[in-house]
Amino acid sequence: MKKILISTVAVSALLFTVSCNTDFDTDVSNVVVTNGEANFTKFVSVGNSLTSGFRDGALYSDGQLQSFPAIMAQQMKLAGGGEFKQPMMPNNIGGFSSLFVASGQTEFYGKLTLKVVAGALSPTPSAPAGDIDFIGGAGKMFNNMGVPGAKSYHLGVAGYGNPAGISLGLANPYFARFATSVSAKVIDDAVNQAPTFFSLWIGNNDVLSYATSGGAGVDRTGNLNPATYGSNDITDPNVVAGAISGYVNALTANGAKGVIANIPNVTSIPFFTRVPNKPIPGAPATVTALNNAYAAYNAGILQAKDLGAITQAEYNARLIKFTVGVANGAVILDKDLTNLGPNVPPLRMSTSKDYILLTASSQLNPTVGGGTSVPLADKYVLTEKETARVLTATAAYNAKIKTIADGKDLAFVDANAKMMELSGASGIQFDGVKYTAAFVTGGTFSLDGVHLTGRGYALIANEFLKQINLKYKSTLPMVNVNNYQGVTFP
Repeated sequence: MKKILISTVAVSALLFTVSCNTDFDTDVSNVVVTNGEANFTKFVSVGNSLTSGFRDGALYSDGQLQSFPAIMAQQMKLAGGGEFKQPMMPNNIGGFSSLFVASGQTEFYGKLTLKVVAGALSPTPSAPAGDIDFIGGAGKMFNNMGVPGAKSYHLGVAGYGNPAGISLGLANPYFARFATSVSAKVIDDAVNQAPTFFSLWIGNNDVLSYATSGGAGVDRTGNLNPATYGSNDITDPNVVAGAISGYVNALTANGAKGVIANIPNVTSIPFFTRVPNKPIPGAPATVTALNNAYAAYNAGILQAKDLGAITQAEYNARLIKFTVGVANGAVILDKDLTNLGPNVPPLRMSTSKDYILLTASSQLNPTVGGGTSVPLADKYVLTEKETARVLTATAAYNAKIKTIADGKDLAFVDANAKMMELSGASGIQFDGVKYTAAFVTGGTFSLDGVHLTGRGYALIANEFLKQINLKYKSTLPMVNVNNYQGVTFP
């Protein structure tokens, strides 16, 4: 059974160096820094948690200082860029006390840190350091307009930063902190700063909330009214494209140039890949007991097949049989299976095409039968069918985002390709250090398994800088990724 355990060997891998070149082919370290055809005087960055610097399950000051747009702004200053002001959190822990309590202590906690739990290192949430500090108001502008939790269409919603709407689920507490008014829209607060250059990276949460909830929402493809969506639903691709196109039109209306990024596949990030899809070892004694325990269930689905209620293929998929000496799938609830009534629940064993979520780690506990005698709940698994919905939507979003970028002649960052490169066996090399998407030991993903470390954000910042240089003939230098924060060990 799987625990989040990080060994000293794995930790050593973080420090492993190789004799190879940096994976950025536009090294301008020896070139005079120029802005080229771009004007970096007023840089505004619009997006979601990835833009804000969110990491380790929280937004906190160290993360914000190493957000990818803040890193970019440092380089832009070398080519005439101005001040880059961020809506800084008041502490280095994060979280919001009252919302933490209201959520039943499941959301808005402080940052995750590695602690020894039951003999193993495990990410552990901190208590929030305080309640919301409202720092916005009329005339108070911030260059970093990254709003954790925002979906594409949220940036154009009036009142998304209204404190009165937070408890009703109508407003976002992170935007409420720094909105210029209770009726402000994120995109208006960005455009009203008259940016000369912008970055826009939005759309991740339009599929991510569905994926991280184990497919708890609905695929809304074909439904163009986001007012009817639930928080975990997949957004229709035309809604995403319409929202992003509108934002780009607004941001470029006065001649600003910019850069836009696409959406990474969720299957490239450790929240979905850390726990193996076959996490149950085949010990002889437990295998016999488990197979005996599921004999009645197997008889039930056999009867359903013989009666024509399910196909042979579904019968094969639902058959629960543990095998000695090999890794077995976990028993999971799959709501996409045929409903055979309360006496024959929708169970099957996970396969190599399912993704068991990072949050399931604590559930795969042999002492309570998690994943064996006690099936994993739907929220802990992104099944093959659910994964297909996510990847289909992501591909549709990305096709439209590329079209928008090309139509406005903007620089374009293929973040999906970069994340796939990072998740490959070779990873990404920078100045002799190998980075991968491996949980904790890869050096680039923070303890929540979704957001990046300072080093991960630096890698992304370099990719943005690279594409800006290519598009606008600027010579912004890359940053040294190794100088930024990774995962902190106790």
